Order: sequence, then C-alpha cells, then structure tokens
Amino acid sequence: MRIKSNWYQSGRAKSPQEIADALSFVAWRIGDNVLKQTRLAHFSIDVGEEYFLFLSEALVFLVQVADRIAYRQFLPDGRIEFTTTLANRLAETYAENQSRLLGGTIAECKQQFIDKLNQRADEYAEFSYTESGPEFAFLRYLAYCIASHMGERDSIWITDQMMSIEAPEAVKMLEKTMRDLSSTELRKPRPVRPARARPAQPID
Repeated sequence: MRIKSNWYQSGRAKSPQEIADALSFVAWRIGDNVLKQTRLAHFSIDVGEEYFLFLSEALVFLVQVADRIAYRQFLPDGRIEFTTTLANRLAETYAENQSRLLGGTIAECKQQFIDKLNQRADEYAEFSYTESGPEFAFLRYLAYCIASHMGERDSIWITDQMMSIEAPEAVKMLEKTMRDLSSTELRKPRPVRPARARPAQPID
C-alpha cells in the first residue's frame, strides 16, 4: 500500500495535534488495508458487524502503536494531546461508517469505539514497545482480540496471519509515517519533466 506522509510545506516543527490530525487519515487507510489483505488471504470476514469488529481491533492496535511512538517524541502533555486527537479522529471516521452501514447514531457508534479503546489500552499497557517495535506479546494480543470475533476455522489460523504478516507491516508503515510527519526537513521540489514533443499534424 502506498501512502503519502509528507507535508506540502515543511521547515517548521508541527504540533502534536497537527501530526495526529494528519496521521488519522493514514492510520485509517492502514487499518482498512489490514482488513482487505486478510480477506484476500481467504479469511471469512463478512461485511456487517464482523467487518466492523475486525476493523475496530485493527484501529485500536494502531492507536496503541502510535501512542508508544509518541512517548519517544513528545513531552507528556504533548503525548496526551496527540493520542487524544488521534483517537477522536479515528473514532469519528469509524462511527460515520458504522452508523451509515449498520445503523445507530454516530454518537453511539463513536462511544462504542472509545469504550473499546479504553478497555484495550489498559490491556496493551502490559506489553512493551521498544525502539525495535512491539514485543511478541503485543502482536499476539492483537491476534487474540481479532480471533475472538472470527469463526472457529479462521480463528485457528488468524494468529499467524496477524503476527507474521499484517501487524508487522502495519507497524512499519505507521512508524515511517510518524517519522515523516515529524520531520522539519524541507522537501526538494520534484524535477519538472520536459513535455513530450507531439508529432506534427499533416497539413491539408
């Protein structure tokens, strides 16, 4: 999956809120990509409640990863501002989609997501995240949460799919995006390609 993670105008440090706002769009795409790739791997995830349960677990995982990265980058107040903003932006996008497809008000759907996020945050807090990324148990817990929403056959194999393929790739993309969004390096303008000469039109 290709993602755009650079500012059009750089050269200054962005606030935690600005970075969280920008990251929320990328995180949504990463979470959605995890779901799509899992379905392409022939796991049965029906469009409906199961679809959104899976997506919510993937997004909650990404918020936890982003929060651990923010711990390295920001002061405590900045980290809180960053994670709160990111969680709310993703909750809003999730709620809009769930409400439209499954019913319920946006406020109700958003609160469901926030409640799950708060519950999972306490559980993920038991696992470490270093400069090298999440520990084994961090990834295994994501797999456990997703398996709990899947059928008996798929729940057996989903652990390997999450831990070996989907979660590491999602973490890699999120880490890169946060590095790019936090960079103050000015981007070099793209070279302008010369226009191709068109063949001369015949003269009548």
